[in-house]
Amino acid sequence: MSKNKEINAMKIISLYMSYILEHNSKPTSVFSFAKNNKFEEATFYQFFASFEAIEKSIFNVFFENAIGVLEKSKDYQTFDARNKLLSFYYTFFEILTSNRSFIISTLDTNNLDFSKLNSLSTLRTSFATYIDSLEIETIDFKQKNIEQIQQKSIKETAWIQLLVTLKFWINDSSTSFEKTDVFIEKSVNTSFDLINSTPLKSIIDLGKFLYKEKMNIN
Repeated sequence: MSKNKEINAMKIISLYMSYILEHNSKPTSVFSFAKNNKFEEATFYQFFASFEAIEKSIFNVFFENAIGVLEKSKDYQTFDARNKLLSFYYTFFEILTSNRSFIISTLDTNNLDFSKLNSLSTLRTSFATYIDSLEIETIDFKQKNIEQIQQKSIKETAWIQLLVTLKFWINDSSTSFEKTDVFIEKSVNTSFDLINSTPLKSIIDLGKFLYKEKMNIN
């Protein structure tokens, strides 16, 4: 199996994604997956412990690709936290859209329970680090323990918001997923207004949008 020397983590990811798209299911075993792609099973384990580990890596690669695009933008570097997060969302979901068929095939979209979705665990860690890096300003209570609680709450809330947006995008049937773009704008603006304690207009605006769409996020 001379192809071993060509195998690396990204190659395995590419082969795995291709298999999912072509068969709409996971490979039956690492052995058969490696054999069909002409490399040794042991080579697979040099990079991943399981197919689940590949999926964790794939969603994190989507995240890293989005960050890579943003970091090349001079405009992004001048943005405040709100606009940086908006830019991240638009870029991240553009990448997800380019890989929508794989995501729909990988996630059980009929019984989607994000709290039990291990494939997003690495993404969650990376996203929390990103939220920290934004240094989002909060109300100054001049008490360290309260500030720590605020920062933890921001990360947890931001993660839930990302999951809700992901579910909205999965269910979005609008052209070019335009409604997801609207949802991103309204939900991110609302979250920042809540942090800044000026929420009323944004809450009403988001509420009107969700009511119109009759979205069921449960």
